[in-house]
Amino acid sequence: MAKGSINVSVENIFPLIKKFLYSDHEIFLRELISNATDATLKLKHLTSIGESKSEYGEPKIEVKIDKEGKKLHIIDQGLGMTAEEVEKYINQVAFSGAEEFLNKYEDTAKDSGIIGHFGLGFYSAFMVAEKVEIITKSHTDAPAAHWTCDGSPEFTLEEADKTDRGTEIILHIAEDSTEFLEDSKIRELLNKYNKFMPIPIKFGTKEVNDPDFTPKTTKDEDGKETTEPHKQITVDDIINNPNPAWTKQPADLEDDDYKNFYRELYPMQFEEPLFHIHLNVDYPFNLTGILYFPKMTNDLNMQKDKIQLYQNQVFVTDNVEGIVPEFLTMLRGVIDSPDIPLNVSRSYLQADGAVKKISSYITRKVADKLKSLFNNNREDFEKKWDDIKIVIEYGMLSEEKFFEKADSFALYPTVDGKYFTFEELTNAIKAKQTDKDGKMVILYASNKDEQHAYIQAAKDKDYEVLLLDSPIVSHLMQKLETTKENISFARVDADHIDNLIKKDDTTISKLSEDEKTTLDTLLKEVIPSEKFMVQLEAMDSNASPFMITQPEFMRRMKEMQQTGGGMFGMGNMPEMYNLIVNTNHDLISDILTTEAKEDKERLINQSLDLARLSQGLLKGEELTNFIKRSYEMIK
Repeated sequence: MAKGSINVSVENIFPLIKKFLYSDHEIFLRELISNATDATLKLKHLTSIGESKSEYGEPKIEVKIDKEGKKLHIIDQGLGMTAEEVEKYINQVAFSGAEEFLNKYEDTAKDSGIIGHFGLGFYSAFMVAEKVEIITKSHTDAPAAHWTCDGSPEFTLEEADKTDRGTEIILHIAEDSTEFLEDSKIRELLNKYNKFMPIPIKFGTKEVNDPDFTPKTTKDEDGKETTEPHKQITVDDIINNPNPAWTKQPADLEDDDYKNFYRELYPMQFEEPLFHIHLNVDYPFNLTGILYFPKMTNDLNMQKDKIQLYQNQVFVTDNVEGIVPEFLTMLRGVIDSPDIPLNVSRSYLQADGAVKKISSYITRKVADKLKSLFNNNREDFEKKWDDIKIVIEYGMLSEEKFFEKADSFALYPTVDGKYFTFEELTNAIKAKQTDKDGKMVILYASNKDEQHAYIQAAKDKDYEVLLLDSPIVSHLMQKLETTKENISFARVDADHIDNLIKKDDTTISKLSEDEKTTLDTLLKEVIPSEKFMVQLEAMDSNASPFMITQPEFMRRMKEMQQTGGGMFGMGNMPEMYNLIVNTNHDLISDILTTEAKEDKERLINQSLDLARLSQGLLKGEELTNFIKRSYEMIK
């Protein structure tokens, strides 16, 4: 039996490993299974090029719990190690066997799927174990070796009687980590980190119907049929899917395969995805994956952190910011790339050029897919628009290249259910909605019911009104106004329709200048100035006598402030409205000719209440008082 000290550059590395190496102790199982997978894939590669005489067969990795003995076993049927290799790879902490292997077989091992690049991975075992044993038999004729270490730099290394190829790691679980002796905890971790590892992972056994057994059906004397119970057999419980959909070629997958994989990723998600995007590139970087567009909600935070990042089928994180452009973090699915640089814990990304290229590629791929869906089945794309618009609008705001590509498929729906691209929209409204200064005014509403009267006023002039109601649309309009030439957006309730799209012809007021002055003074005495700016306008006599509007600039800046952006402090400003008074309406003449001051005030207040009611501004006590006054008038 040999004894020795592990080659470490500090007095005792193990307390440091336990405290600082990994942010989460549960990572140890992922690291040890990754090492077992590496050992198995290495053997596969060496047998394929004739450098190992061993039979590869159909190896699996096994995880076993010995609750009574307080031990956890991880067993593989991979390459195994000689005593010399144990000395080299296990005792020299900063040396990575996987890294050396890749360097040696650089030309032939590119596609072997080797995971490990970090020599410290094995030592994560000491985060949960007070003692670790390795019993290993090399694929060569060398005798088996047994290494033991109790968490100090001292170890023992002796010959073992193991006869089958591969490595068994035995963790003697520490008192503060006994949760890792629970079946449910280990199963949870295997499902989290190893669900799609490329080598089958066995965790216990399960009972299944015997596929070779056909139950017999017999009839009694009354003709009643009885079928005997299905014969059960015990099989290995393989907890992972070694060949997930993203590792296959798109040509080999049907729509149902993508839907089934979505259910595998999100078993608690009952809604089907809207569509998927298969990523598959091997130059200038290696990346595979499948992204799904789920049905979106307006709660952007609820949507995030659903994309899973893998490195050669090993789960790394579901925080993919930095790799996936921010606007696409609302999607779901999987991204797998060995080219994404990770630190030793494989938990946080390091910024570098490869990641930026990957991000650009994903942006382009998503834009191309959306364009293809739009071109191939526009009707279906329009039906899905409400469920995907938030992602597309977010992308148009945050990624310049996506903005350019989205111009051909981003849709602008109208209140009547029509859908325009931006080019189609401008062609449709150019003739009628260009004002006297040559600017095209794009009218929109955010709520069909609340803004019904204003929408109708625009329709009466044969104007198109868009329905734009996403939480970030104010930012998008601002972007479009600065990017496109000679256009502006105006919500239909931002002003009287003739002021929103000013034409050369002007309506003449029925009131004289003196009557206007008298009316203005009277209105300002009655109308609360802290809420309303009175604006006298000569309009069509059939238009409403009182109309409440909110200036486009002020309202939009407040909305932008509330969703991030806009002018500082706008979000905290009190609501201010314009009260537009139609000087050509008969009611205005009635107010002026009414003699009693209280009757004038009653008419003004009643008209203001009606205007506020149509705008949805009359609520609570004010609405109750209005109803009460209305009943009194009926009496």
